[in-house]
Amino acid sequence: MGSGITDADGHDVPVAVTPGEAGPDPRVSVTLSPPAGELRWSCTPAAARELAAALVRAAEETENAPAEGPVTVPAGELRRGDVRDGDKAMTVDGVRTDGSTAHVTWKSGAGRTWTQSYGVNTAITLRRRLPGNR
Repeated sequence: MGSGITDADGHDVPVAVTPGEAGPDPRVSVTLSPPAGELRWSCTPAAARELAAALVRAAEETENAPAEGPVTVPAGELRRGDVRDGDKAMTVDGVRTDGSTAHVTWKSGAGRTWTQSYGVNTAITLRRRLPGNR
């Protein structure tokens, strides 16, 4: 069974990840073995965790991306998990409506949160909308 990782030509690329030895400068080793020749990388454990987290985020976004492209919804209908369309990832963390105002709490990819107020009918363009009522 292949790794699920392929090169630009569609050939399977075996991948091996091995822990390094403990010490003052611990490293994690990554070896990719495409047909064109072996590539070896190493990184700190912290960098390995960062890479793993980035891969998980990209996988989730890819799996949840709608095929039809961005969708626009009124601010009052935003749901937790909706992702705003734009240069930086902004995910809806919560929505509270107060009459004609929607108070939307956003969460950045870096984990910062802030609240913005919109008219409940203000159009918000989303990159991704999770299914169901969240």
